[in-house]
Amino acid sequence: TPQSLKARFHIDVRVLNEAVKINPDTKTVTVKNLRTGETYEESYDNLILSMGAEPIRPNIEGADGSNVFTLRNIPDTLKIKNYIDTAKPRSAVVIGGGYIGVEMAENLVEAGLKVSIVELADHLIAPLDFDMAADVHRYIKSKGVYLHLNNGVKAISGNTVILQNGEITADMIILSVGVRPETAIAKECGIELNGRGSIVVNNKMQTNIPDIYAVGDAVEVEDFITKKPAFIPLAGPANKQGRIVADNICGLNSEYKGSQGSSVLKLFDMTVATTGINEQQAKVSGIEYEKVILTQNSHAGYYPNATAMTVKLLFERGTYKILGAQIVGYDGVDKRIDVIATAIRAGMKADELKDLDLAYAPPYSSAKDPVNMAGFVAENIKNG
Repeated sequence: TPQSLKARFHIDVRVLNEAVKINPDTKTVTVKNLRTGETYEESYDNLILSMGAEPIRPNIEGADGSNVFTLRNIPDTLKIKNYIDTAKPRSAVVIGGGYIGVEMAENLVEAGLKVSIVELADHLIAPLDFDMAADVHRYIKSKGVYLHLNNGVKAISGNTVILQNGEITADMIILSVGVRPETAIAKECGIELNGRGSIVVNNKMQTNIPDIYAVGDAVEVEDFITKKPAFIPLAGPANKQGRIVADNICGLNSEYKGSQGSSVLKLFDMTVATTGINEQQAKVSGIEYEKVILTQNSHAGYYPNATAMTVKLLFERGTYKILGAQIVGYDGVDKRIDVIATAIRAGMKADELKDLDLAYAPPYSSAKDPVNMAGFVAENIKNG
């Protein structure tokens, strides 16, 4: 609460106050008190922009209907829950099959609704390649979720979602087609944005205007693998950037070294995790790559309840630099992706994964961990 942050950190938190204008010339921000409607000026020595990203509401007919929702914050969550509790919907369509979309689908199924997902691409969860997403498709269908892939929404008419190919009737609709940086007030005061609307910053998170910094989902970052500008709206990078800005304001010399896009998703009992780039991104970046795909148990097969996980490792042809990994399974997926994410950050080669000395006991792993096995396979390729 504002009170607890004041008591613990001496931070003056003002909820229901909206920053409406940045005035770099006078180093002030114009703020509107949403309770009273009054505006006032607040001065700054340093200004940090952390507005985040807002859900995209596509420009389609009917997207503003009373049974159509987006999800960004707690009030959005409460609106959705209140609608389920009062209107008693029996079916739902989720438009968009990214992380938020499939998490919404899971929660709506658990709430007792019949759920369909509509996705414009040929597979769910964009950071996955199609081959790795296929197992996700099989699993989510087994949970009763209907998939409409390679299909877009043309319009919403009451309870009918009109697709490019066919239509679906549902009592409620969730829009989950991605996010865009919420940077209008930054643009208005002359802060440089890229074509997508993300704030352009240097590696100290400084904007083009002195004493104004920006962090989180509102900013453009450097992709750690390709070294190209990227939009990677994730909580881990945002938190690190906040610390880096604080360091620089306080006279320490801290730099942000890029985002890998490491992420993990719970989907019912399945876990989906990725780090680095996928095949499509490697092709777009013109990187010559090799890949290995292997299926291993989460722990020793003779110990009860071992489950299979599929590991896909991408590495640069010739140099064996690790480009990325995708893992789909049920147990122990998160720790394997974290090991590979660490190896990428440390500059290890794909075949060097075989040398990692990882903790082993039958309930937790195998004497040759799935990460080690990926390294063995990469070494086999290297040795012909």
